[in-house]
Amino acid sequence: MLEKVVIANRGEIALRILRSCKELGISTVAVYSQADRELKHVLLADESVCIGPPASTASYLNIPAIISAAEVTDATAIHPGYGFLSENDDFAEQVERSGFIFIGPRPETIRTMGDKVAAIRAMQAAGVPCVPGSDGPLGEDDDENMRIAREIGYPIIIKAAGGGGGRGMRVVHAEAALLGAISLTRTEAQNAFHNDIVYMEKFLERPRHVEFQVLGDGEGNAIHLGERDCSMQRRHQKVIEEAPAPGITPEQRREMGKRCVDACRQLHYRGAGTFEFLYQDGEFYFIEMNTRVQVEHPVTEMITGVDIIKEQLRIAAGYGLTFRQEDITIRGHAIECRINAEDPENFMPSPGKIENYHAPGGPGIRMDTHIYNGYTVPPYYDSMIGKLIAFGHDRNSALARMRVALDEIVIDGIKCKLTRPLWRAGRISIIWRRSWVCEGEIT
Repeated sequence: MLEKVVIANRGEIALRILRSCKELGISTVAVYSQADRELKHVLLADESVCIGPPASTASYLNIPAIISAAEVTDATAIHPGYGFLSENDDFAEQVERSGFIFIGPRPETIRTMGDKVAAIRAMQAAGVPCVPGSDGPLGEDDDENMRIAREIGYPIIIKAAGGGGGRGMRVVHAEAALLGAISLTRTEAQNAFHNDIVYMEKFLERPRHVEFQVLGDGEGNAIHLGERDCSMQRRHQKVIEEAPAPGITPEQRREMGKRCVDACRQLHYRGAGTFEFLYQDGEFYFIEMNTRVQVEHPVTEMITGVDIIKEQLRIAAGYGLTFRQEDITIRGHAIECRINAEDPENFMPSPGKIENYHAPGGPGIRMDTHIYNGYTVPPYYDSMIGKLIAFGHDRNSALARMRVALDEIVIDGIKCKLTRPLWRAGRISIIWRRSWVCEGEIT
């Protein structure tokens, strides 16, 4: 097993990684910014190293500082968590060149799947269904671009090849707006991602967001852990996730799971990953692959009993997959609500000191968070401060337990937005209670 792991992240995912490392007897090194010296995982780690000032660019995105921390502590491997450098192929390459194990896919895999055009081509070659589109970058020929759009059929969406997180996308409903949208998206893509390549896809107007969790050993063996529904979003950012996805049949799960596994085998995929699809009218359309552990991985863990972080660590250590596909059984239902330090009136971040925190409990309740009484939420990073997960023998049971858990949780001292779902006639209702609000609706 790995001897010592640097946790190159912060917050709840860093604490989650630390706990799995401890269960496997792996020593841990927490790297942290000057603003994060009081983080729970920093206090619990075997060793800790300050890697810079509060700004992410000077700390959690500072590749030389993280690798130096691994060197001075004689670490064996580096776990990037999610966000920050987790899908940075240059970081993965530098980690491996420096003699450390990168707990994630190979740099070339991250590079391929991080380029949306290259990823679509790889999925088409693997037989994974994709959204009808330009099948490659858009050129400078305006007439050809208009021809492609007519062939696909409006509405269409222009996407940046290097985009992500809901950025670098523009929907076009009529031909008159097409050329301007292409030009504007190119400019935004260059400014945001230093890559002005854009492509075109059919815009699906009423899709659901369904994704499949996979694990690969890097040697051509892979399994899937079923699917999640992540359709409840605000500004293309997920708010509520659940597994399994409602309405997906066992036959669809087997078929799409097999296609994802086949793609992993062709890629010789290593570690945890997620295939993201748009699902509409009974059909799946690939949109991207995330080459890391996802924020919403707990709902999959709850219904399969598989510790995804432990599997990442075992694979990185060379032990391969613990499970075969026939070992994976989906039981029950799980729902996750993201807990954000935000003002529910305008969704602005609400940093500050937590004066009173009480975690919910009871059967099937899991709270993944790094906060505690007296902890100060800094203003420099993402506003998510926790994830509340409820598990039940079926969907209604999970929803009932989530309601109870959201009634119990207390976070005082900051403004906090808690998502509280109530399923009524197939819709998520918007319920206000104190400062709790569930944004949007899903059908």
